[in-house]
Amino acid sequence: MTENDYLLAWGAYAIAALGCLLVGFRLTRWMWRYAREPLRVLMAVLLFSPTIVDPAKELFAPSIAITALDLIFDMGNNVWRAVADLAMYGLIAFALYLLFVAVRWPIARWLRARRGPASAGDDDYEPTLRERMQQEQDHGDTRYDQNGDRRLRLEPRI
Repeated sequence: MTENDYLLAWGAYAIAALGCLLVGFRLTRWMWRYAREPLRVLMAVLLFSPTIVDPAKELFAPSIAITALDLIFDMGNNVWRAVADLAMYGLIAFALYLLFVAVRWPIARWLRARRGPASAGDDDYEPTLRERMQQEQDHGDTRYDQNGDRRLRLEPRI
């Protein structure tokens, strides 16, 4: 295996691992934030942690692939080295994640306290049909806005 083949194989793996990570992000987007983020860190560690295969030539391979191949096919004795590398990278990644959460948490609480309680003036607030009809009765003809332009038709929410 030449140097170019080695770099080409790592490039192909990096693109495939990035695609798998993006799919994992899409699969976990519905989850609660504090369950979603650690799962994403775990996926990144599993996909992007390398382990040394041949110390003489300084050849690396993905730790998860080495672990799977050594356990399934009894190919070599690199399984403990790969598991140790996975554990070390995982420990480092989760320590950095916990540091990030420890910094983000007080900032988020401060911003939430500064913003105050949620009110009807929020961006995601949309009045119901009953509230819109009440506004029409209170303000008269609401088919036109302040500029005299015609408003769009309102559809009831189900």
